[in-house]
Amino acid sequence: MIIGIDASRAIKAERTGTEAYAYFLINHLLPMTAGNHQVRLYFNQPPPPNLFPTYPHVTHINIPFSRLWTHTRLAWELHTAPPDVFFTPAHVIPATYLRPSVATVHDLGYHYFPQAHTRQQVAYLTWSTRHNAKRGRFVLADSKATQRDLSHFYQIPPEKIEIVYPGLDPMLQPATPPPLDTPYLLYLSTIQPRKNLIRLIDAFAQVAADIPHQLVLGGRVGWRAQPILNHIDQLPADVRSRITLAGYIPEADKARWISGATLLLYPSLYEGFGFPLLEGNACHTAVIASTSSSLPELAGDGAASLVPPEDTNALAQAIRHLTLNPATRDKLIAKGKTNINRFSWHSAAQKTLQILEKAATIR
Repeated sequence: MIIGIDASRAIKAERTGTEAYAYFLINHLLPMTAGNHQVRLYFNQPPPPNLFPTYPHVTHINIPFSRLWTHTRLAWELHTAPPDVFFTPAHVIPATYLRPSVATVHDLGYHYFPQAHTRQQVAYLTWSTRHNAKRGRFVLADSKATQRDLSHFYQIPPEKIEIVYPGLDPMLQPATPPPLDTPYLLYLSTIQPRKNLIRLIDAFAQVAADIPHQLVLGGRVGWRAQPILNHIDQLPADVRSRITLAGYIPEADKARWISGATLLLYPSLYEGFGFPLLEGNACHTAVIASTSSSLPELAGDGAASLVPPEDTNALAQAIRHLTLNPATRDKLIAKGKTNINRFSWHSAAQKTLQILEKAATIR
């Protein structure tokens, strides 16, 4: 069987969640396909050297194109030399492609927070998600929360949606030395409205006098982040001076930043799959997350302290309690060590391959 995979999102050096998903899933799929299948990886620009290990059954197809690559250049390649099944782990099935295909849908946050996107982005996300869900022989969802959203918003039959939990970067484990000499609380994701950062900042301001910690906001500044930055500027000077915008934290440094934090804070309003919660588990750092969307599902049996995302006082109380009570943090950390065993890229790749093999037989 020939498996074609859109690998265009896996080549980015500064990976966000969906890009990391594409990179790690493909990396684990490739050795599993040896001996039984041929794999074609499609790139919209030459990939970095040694992005993926070299395998005799894997072909890299570089087809650079400046605009509308998926629906023009990739589509032409797929029509000219169609694989038995096409898989897009982090993007969209070409509009004109009708052969067996599978797509991953990561989240439907734009339905809950359309104001976090431009109108054009919402229109495209709505079209591309509906298109993937209708055109794909199967749809992979990162969580039960995303499965429910697909069924609710697009009336996709549940039996067509396969839940495949992603795994974690194996580099994410307890690491030293910490990057800061002072104690700190860490948020690690994009700076954007959906992440509930204004409430997080206000919760920190409530407890700042009670704890000696800095609040570190790590991540790229995203779209519509200016109100968040303005909110920090308007804080009293003594609180403002204790908030650090660390910018994008490279993958190689992420484990030290998480391991060195007293708490990892992730009170997001919506997540299809909240990687930071599990990253805190992996680095043995206690986590505070929200009760929204997929986060309770990922926290399982107590691997994070969960608070309602719109309750700033509850978030402040959780921060104060866990910062001042190491025994309670230790209990969360112990739960987290067990929790991460539910998530592995090997298992994700095994299940994905089974779904691709099944999809190739459906016409």
